[in-house]
Amino acid sequence: MRAAIPRLPLWLGLAGLLPFLVSAAAAWLAPTAWQVLAIRAFLGYGAVILSFLGGVQWGVAMCRERPGEDAFRVRMLLAMVPSLVAWPALLLHPLTGAWVLVAGFVLVRGHELSREGRARLPDWYQSLRTLLTLVVLACHALVIWRLGGA
Repeated sequence: MRAAIPRLPLWLGLAGLLPFLVSAAAAWLAPTAWQVLAIRAFLGYGAVILSFLGGVQWGVAMCRERPGEDAFRVRMLLAMVPSLVAWPALLLHPLTGAWVLVAGFVLVRGHELSREGRARLPDWYQSLRTLLTLVVLACHALVIWRLGGA
């Protein structure tokens, strides 16, 4: 049985989806000039959130792992990967950048689901991250489709 997601992280996580939802919708529904801005905003926010997810792992390593142990080193090194994927995604063509962000979100989620990635995280975190990742990936699919890449 999965642990219930505490109310505050759930509400904050759902609130964090709003920029994805609004900018993905605007990429389709806004006037053409605003669609370009919406896509830029979407990709920028995606890069910020992907980097944030690396920061989560950095925080876990600092607070819950013992410096000098392999688990600490691995978690600290992997914590840097999301930002090193996210930033270059912003420099690419929007369609390519969106696909790079998708790959980053999938890789982070894969790590979180691994035995090493799950270690030291509360049980409810997995349920929350699954929900949030599915919505984020659906929004990316809409933007990729809008960009003509689906």
